[in-house]
Amino acid sequence: MRKIILTIAISLTTSLFSQNKDATILTIDGEKISVSEFKRVYEKNLEVIDSQDAKDVTNNLELYINFKLKVKEAYEMKFDTLPSYKKEIATYKNQLSAPYLQDTTFIDQLVKDAYFRTKNEVKAKHILIKTPKSLTPKDTLLAYQKITEIRNRVLNGEDFEIVARETSEDPSARDDAKSGRKGNNGNLGYFSAFRMLYSFETAAYNTKVGEVSKPFRTRYGYHILKVDAFRTSKGEVEVAHILLNDKGAKGEELINDIYKKLQADEQFKALARKYSDDTGTKTKGGKLRKFGTGVMVKPFEEVAFSLQKEGEYSKPFKTRFGWHILQLTKKHPVLSFKELEKELKNKVRSGDRAQLSKDAVIHKLKNKYSISENEEAKRIFDRKDIKTMSKDSMQAIILSINDKKITQEEFFGFLKSKRNKPVFEIFNEFKNREILAYYKENLEKTEPEFAEVLQEYRDGLLLFELMQQKIWEKSSKDTLGLKSFFDANLSKYQPKELKKIKGEVINDYQNFLEKNWIADLRRKSVIQVEKRQLKKIIKAYSSK
Repeated sequence: MRKIILTIAISLTTSLFSQNKDATILTIDGEKISVSEFKRVYEKNLEVIDSQDAKDVTNNLELYINFKLKVKEAYEMKFDTLPSYKKEIATYKNQLSAPYLQDTTFIDQLVKDAYFRTKNEVKAKHILIKTPKSLTPKDTLLAYQKITEIRNRVLNGEDFEIVARETSEDPSARDDAKSGRKGNNGNLGYFSAFRMLYSFETAAYNTKVGEVSKPFRTRYGYHILKVDAFRTSKGEVEVAHILLNDKGAKGEELINDIYKKLQADEQFKALARKYSDDTGTKTKGGKLRKFGTGVMVKPFEEVAFSLQKEGEYSKPFKTRFGWHILQLTKKHPVLSFKELEKELKNKVRSGDRAQLSKDAVIHKLKNKYSISENEEAKRIFDRKDIKTMSKDSMQAIILSINDKKITQEEFFGFLKSKRNKPVFEIFNEFKNREILAYYKENLEKTEPEFAEVLQEYRDGLLLFELMQQKIWEKSSKDTLGLKSFFDANLSKYQPKELKKIKGEVINDYQNFLEKNWIADLRRKSVIQVEKRQLKKIIKAYSSK
């Protein structure tokens, strides 16, 4: 019921941004409603309801008057001050503002780039120099100098893999004696979009085959990478597998026996259920979720993508997890851009790329707004005793965004929630947050469409609360009123027992209550329809 009433309300609300010179169609207790506002309402109703009644201009105007009277009473009863109402409006406002905090043009470009990187894979190896969580400018400089020296060694002819094994702070570059895992010498294999951090992915795709990238930074530290190859993506693949954890002779003997059973036409699914040690897939006949390159260990991936025909199975092979046999279920080539666009857009908006779009919005706002920082007020946060200082001593303006003044105390509250970062970085984060907050606070003033939709929701929510109180709760709780209504209209009901047709009677009773309520609202209000303007509207739409 709530969704229904909100939908109706949205189709019957007014615009906040009509032209001042627009002719008036209706006045309710001194409030003027313009012709353009009513036209918008009328046209919205046509979109929602396809019937002859919906096309009747006069009928639409009467419904609109009723709606305005109801909402007016809701405000008079101060329903807009209810905590539940305020909470829901705040939640909806936050949801509604989200698209405005993204640069749509920038998003579209990111999606196009993501599709190119989905269609094409890059093979690379890398070297990492970590940076501490509590990063200072000195730490940054030292890490950058170190990675630059390493890069120069490679550029001067040293083998990248040897240098990676010696210097990289990525543990996977070297052998792990405890687990027996072999080091990859910095080799990452092939990967495509969304497999790595965006900054890492971008560096790889922007580096030519055979070349070494310039140092670049991620949240892990500084990197360099070398691109070994570039190829069209193999898409994704679905396989089923049989896994034996035993990596020794017994495991090898058993996997070969299973392979012979497959050759003798025994069913792969049945053998997986009987022999596989992978408890997560054996009950499903060994079936795995589809995957692309860079997801599985290299030998597993190579065998999976080498299978060509559905139903084809591999020879036994070994990985660090044990012995395997794979069966190809299905191959999934990369879909067209049109087919993937929605999925890619969702990934862009929910991943680390989203911050880039937000940064683009912040950059535009910085150029648009008058922003000033109080350097003297900022210096207080260099003091070691900052945590012991009183709030009263933190009231100086530290940041101004147009007419909004932000104090030291507000920044201190933000600072306390952040750890292991230098103050200057935290202040930049704070400034960006406040710029976006200011933008959100003023969206109703700067974005007419946002203001319009938000007001629609406000009115719809108020109308729902009012209908709940005036009609729905009353019809369900007022048993005497319901019985009296039933008795007064007994001739229209068959059978003549209330309990057998209670739902029908309640519905009629609600209509009865609403009709009387509206009549009462109309009696208490001064309503003036500009008949000349109404005739013009009727004539305009009758000719369409």
